[in-house]
Amino acid sequence: MTRAAIFALTLVFALACNAQTDERKKLAFDTIERNAEQLATIGDSLYYFAELGMQEVESAKFLKETLEGIGFRVRTGDAGFPTNVWAEYGSGKPKIVIVTEIDALPEGSQTPGSIERKPLIKGAPGHMEGHNTHGAVAIGAAHALKRVMERYKLPGTVAISFGPAEEQLVSRPFLVRAGLFKDADAAILIHIGENFSTGYGLLNYAAISAKFTFHGKTAHGAVNPWEGRDAVDAVELMDFGFDKLREHLRPSQRAHRTITIGGIQPNIIPDLGQIWWFVRDANAPWAKENFDKLVNIGRGAAMMTGTTMDMEVVASAWPQLGNRVIAEAIQANIDLVGNPKWSEEEQKFARDFQNALGLKPVGLLPSPVRFGARPQSFASNDSGYVTWNVPTAPINFPASVPGVNYHNWQAAVTPAGSIAHKGEVAGAKALAASLIDLLSTPALIAKAREQFQQDTKDTPYFSLLPAQAKPPLELNRETMERFRPEMRKHYLNKKPRFD
Repeated sequence: MTRAAIFALTLVFALACNAQTDERKKLAFDTIERNAEQLATIGDSLYYFAELGMQEVESAKFLKETLEGIGFRVRTGDAGFPTNVWAEYGSGKPKIVIVTEIDALPEGSQTPGSIERKPLIKGAPGHMEGHNTHGAVAIGAAHALKRVMERYKLPGTVAISFGPAEEQLVSRPFLVRAGLFKDADAAILIHIGENFSTGYGLLNYAAISAKFTFHGKTAHGAVNPWEGRDAVDAVELMDFGFDKLREHLRPSQRAHRTITIGGIQPNIIPDLGQIWWFVRDANAPWAKENFDKLVNIGRGAAMMTGTTMDMEVVASAWPQLGNRVIAEAIQANIDLVGNPKWSEEEQKFARDFQNALGLKPVGLLPSPVRFGARPQSFASNDSGYVTWNVPTAPINFPASVPGVNYHNWQAAVTPAGSIAHKGEVAGAKALAASLIDLLSTPALIAKAREQFQQDTKDTPYFSLLPAQAKPPLELNRETMERFRPEMRKHYLNKKPRFD
């Protein structure tokens, strides 16, 4: 056979594969568009549940029923987390995992669409980061992918991990330790954003969260203070000691704290004091180094005050590591899907919102972010643990108004409106298309694994989670029990019906 003939056959084969891929993605896109209302039902239902981390009871039940309804195998309770949801469809290799979360934030309750502050329930939790939209994107893409796998006989497994309590950086260290990701070939992180984007390299910061509790001896502040051992003095000395250390740490470090137990009244020497720290840095070894220094300062504070100290690691996170090979594939699908076509009404709403916040009224963005390495952010996400064990890249989908910062009540204005609904559809399409590429292209998985080995060769993985650590099952329980009866009045009580 001549070289020209070989080239021609190769070209025909490549074109046939591309045509088949286009058909697969078209089926996925058509399925998602046809079920756009069902995606909105999922996202909006989760919005009104608005459950804090570790207490995502209604959300987990709703997700389980919805995923089982589209033919996924679903289990809850892995790694000791009652509200952890893990779902799978298919069998064998490759195995690709969608990684995301659904928890809300304290005091974020807000009436959807109201630019002015208008809580649904005063003081109640709310989705002021828009995690409710993640369920819509993940399930919408999963349903479409299942249809593609059935029609085109695609081998492999797709899994979805809804990890509890992301806002407290709690679950992923435990899920990784329990082996949930040990047989995964690749993963995709999904998160709401103001625009379509992906990225590679170090995307955010490592973090360790820990509470330091000091125990002393109480006494009367005027009558016999010399008999007391002031636990709050130890808290203050620890705080002051770390401030003195900052000059001698790398400029990349971040550390912040809140005093959670600070005494009862001035004339009672407190026998109990507590300070809660977050220590961060650009990589996990540096964060651990800074944290170890903080622990020593705490021990010194206890020695100086004659108190004793208990330390509890509450949570931890490795920085997210974006795999360039997977990110390139994701970017191609982001560009294929493109940003939603925003209506003039939606654009006006966005500009009015931006004006109300004193921002430049740019409206909603028309096109995705160009591909490239993203600046490393100073925030943290416990899904970073996954990225140091499995080749992973992110998808941020456009479902919020540019310039409106998360973790503020303003970010709860739009996650249950048409802007979020359109962003969910776009995100589900890009996610489904990327999953199709990963399932149907063995060379892509192999190349991503090579990239992963290169990226991690100089920083061996280790867990920041203490061996004795257990899931904090009582976290946020009291708050949710207090507000849930009133919140139930706002539940949609609708079930998505996919076709």
